[in-house]
Formats: sequence, structure tokens, C-alpha cells
Amino acid sequence: MKAYTLVRHGKADSAFEVRSRPVPEPSADQILIQVEGFGLNFADVMARLGLYHDAPPMPSVLGYDVVGRICKIGSGVTGFQIGDRVLALTRFGGYAEYALTSPLSCAKISDSVSIPAATALATQFCTAQYMIEKKMRLLPGDKVLIHSGAGGVGSALIQLAKLKGAHVITTVGSAKKAELAKKLGADEVLIYTQEDFKETIENRHGKTPILAAFDAIGGAHFRKTLSLLAPAGTICAYGVAENTKSRGGKIITGIKTLLGFGVLSPPLMMMNSRTFVGVNMLRVADLQPRLFHEMLTELVRLLENGKINPLVDPTNGGEYPASQLGEAHTLLERGTSVGKIAIRL
Repeated sequence: MKAYTLVRHGKADSAFEVRSRPVPEPSADQILIQVEGFGLNFADVMARLGLYHDAPPMPSVLGYDVVGRICKIGSGVTGFQIGDRVLALTRFGGYAEYALTSPLSCAKISDSVSIPAATALATQFCTAQYMIEKKMRLLPGDKVLIHSGAGGVGSALIQLAKLKGAHVITTVGSAKKAELAKKLGADEVLIYTQEDFKETIENRHGKTPILAAFDAIGGAHFRKTLSLLAPAGTICAYGVAENTKSRGGKIITGIKTLLGFGVLSPPLMMMNSRTFVGVNMLRVADLQPRLFHEMLTELVRLLENGKINPLVDPTNGGEYPASQLGEAHTLLERGTSVGKIAIRL
């Protein structure tokens, strides 16, 4: 089979090579999927840049989410059959023509759902669902702050928070992205390149008005967000995009970003009943596979009932041919895309 293999760190146009690998054989508790397409995630960008320590050693096949049809089933698997179209979370290995996964990491999906929309459920929406459904309780009217509201997880968070009746404040980087965030249901959209989100929120809502905050940027940005958190509020961190902006090298970049976070004081957090939550969706899926399956199944139901609508990048409907993998990676790294981007095989 063809596998789109990471062979060197650095620029996307030279980082990947198409290599031949044997088609994997499923064990008794695995499913083999003939991949129709795979999603791109910011963690893939981090791995390409050498900034994601969980990435397998090179040469490696990245990829967290795929959609395709089951072509082989292990002897111990029930509930699926050959020919089912499924979306699935993978533990790397998704950038290939065939991918292995667990049945608890799969859900059946109709043929009408696009590759980007389907793969968005496995990573972006499950990450958002985990934070909102499993790590906090939002009540109608609660003020929430969602950064990167036109991104994959951010756009999912807006939709899920609005289903709870929350008052959603989101930040984006351009007027174009602001319009998309408004269409998703955000109540207030701040363009962070034009205004200081902390000052604007404090001017409109007073000090510490935010009951739930979601940050994938990290560094000093996280510290500013934390300063807005209300007593009994929760702040969730699910990425460190700030790491990709520095040109100082991996070690210097990491130290600078870490210092930017500031110091979290457990006694002060405790006295104000504030909560910090860190989220790595792969670890959640590995350690709580039944919980992950429950969330994925619920998200498919919400999609089928028209309650959610994954945001996909409007260029090419969010789909790029495998020959343009480098271009799609670069687009995601630059932050100019919106929603989900996927590769069609």
C-alpha cells in the first residue's frame, strides 16, 4: 500500500515521501479500513516541525482520523461488517491506503457525509465534547470564551456550547473568520489582531466574567485567558500553537512558551474553586476507549439529527488530493484555513 511518510522535519513541501508498506493484518480485536480519506490536525503540523514528543520516530506515518470502508474484521469483533463505511480514530498510521483501528474507535457513517466532516467528528468534535460534556457542566446563560473560533475544535466548541444555551464569546484572526463564527452561533466575536480580547471582555462584562474558557494557543495567551476566569470557572487547554510561531529552535521555543504560561497556584485555584483541565484526545481514547466510543456515537447522532454541522474549509470543500498534502499542511500551519481540512485518496 501507499503510505505518505514523514521522512524529515521542517517545511511541508519536503517533509513527506510516498513509500510502499505492507497492508497491515488486523488482530482478533481490530478492524482494517480501506481509507477513502484522512484528516489533517494541528498535532500533525507539530509532529512535522519536530515539536510533538508523542510522534513516532521517523520515518513515520502520521494521521489520527480516517474515513473509509471496512475490508477485514478480526475474529473477536462484533457490531460491524465488511463494507460498512466508518469514521475512525487512529493512533497514527492514518496517512495511508489502509489503516488499523479498534471497534471502540469506530462509528458507522452514511455515504452522504463528506470526508472532512466525518473526520472532524473523530478528533475536533470529540475533543470539544470531552471538555464540555465530561469536564464541566454548562448552564444556560453561562459566559464562555472560545479562542480560535473558526478552527476545527473552536468551531465545534461554539456549536456544542450553544446547544447548552451558553453565551459564547470567541476570538478569531480576521473579519472573514468572524463572519463564520457568527454563523455558527457565537454571540460575540472579537478579532484579536484588531483589539485586546482581555480589555474588551472586561469593559463589556466586568472582571472575571468567564465560567468556561478554551485555549489551544498557550503561553502568555493562556495567562491572559486565566485572568478572566470567574470563581468556580474552568479553563481547558488542548494545544500549544504558540510553539510554532518562534524561530528560536525547539528548546528555546519550549522554554519561552512554558514561561509564558506563568505559574498556576493550586491553593489560589482551590480558594476560588477554579479548575484547570488539560486535554490530549489520543490519551483519552487510549485510557477510556468506551467513553470515547460513547462520545463518537453521540456526535454521529447529533450530526444525523442536524444539531451540529462540522465546519470545513471552503476551498475545494475542504478536500485536497494526496498529491497536495504538502500544500494542505502549509495552509493549516499558517492559520489561514478554517474548520477541517482532509486528504482524499
